[in-house]
Amino acid sequence: MKMLENQTLLYDEDCPLCSLYTTGFVKSGMLDENGRKSYCQLSDEEQNFVDLKRAPNEIALVDNKTKTVTYGIDSLIKVIGFSFPLIEKIATIKPIHYILRKMYSFVSYNRKVIIPGNVKEENKLQCVPDFNYKYRFLFIAFALIVTTFVLFGYSNLIPVLPKTNIVREVVLAFGQIAFQSMFLLKFNKQTIINYAGNLMTVSLMGSLILLPILIVSQFIIIPAIIILGWFAITVLIMFTEHIRRIKILKLPYYLCYTWILYRILALFFILN
Repeated sequence: MKMLENQTLLYDEDCPLCSLYTTGFVKSGMLDENGRKSYCQLSDEEQNFVDLKRAPNEIALVDNKTKTVTYGIDSLIKVIGFSFPLIEKIATIKPIHYILRKMYSFVSYNRKVIIPGNVKEENKLQCVPDFNYKYRFLFIAFALIVTTFVLFGYSNLIPVLPKTNIVREVVLAFGQIAFQSMFLLKFNKQTIINYAGNLMTVSLMGSLILLPILIVSQFIIIPAIIILGWFAITVLIMFTEHIRRIKILKLPYYLCYTWILYRILALFFILN
């Protein structure tokens, strides 16, 4: 594998996903040992030629010799394409490049709700993406759709529940956003939408945990005790993750109790 030398990716150290894939570039030999650096550790000299407003939104690749910077999906294409030229040729075709750029923005602007991490507040520079309403609403819609279809399939596996339909699952999935938001009315709109993004990420995570059972059930009959047990474990994992995110967001802890309350009310609604 060819190594792209004298290039440094400025990554978000508070983003577990960013840390993971930039470390992967270095360990795989795509970048040299100095191929990654925390955005928060930018020197005064680097701040003169790095766009400090753009870099938190689009990962910056600094050419240490020419002091030039590439941003966003083009940075990743440059790193991967140096080792795999065919991928670079395909990725730079206009329609494909356009799609990749939109996909990159979708992940980048939502990275703080997909995999949140604790921000080190002592850092002078903060690698926090702009709050983009369009991409946040798109992410919430995406998570809502996936959650709806997975719960539709899984609910029909639980014998004690009446047969469901897509409309009911949409109402239940969206209902939790409306229900939880009622307890955040004293906060500003951005805080509420940010919490909604985290809330739907927890639901999306739960759906992905349920998915293996849903897939296997298409081929073999799974005992009801396993289906119910798997669902209970999933809810416990989701509840634990919700608590963790509430702490990171520094929101009222009572949101964890209302999260449980909503599910109790939803179950009552389903059974009646």
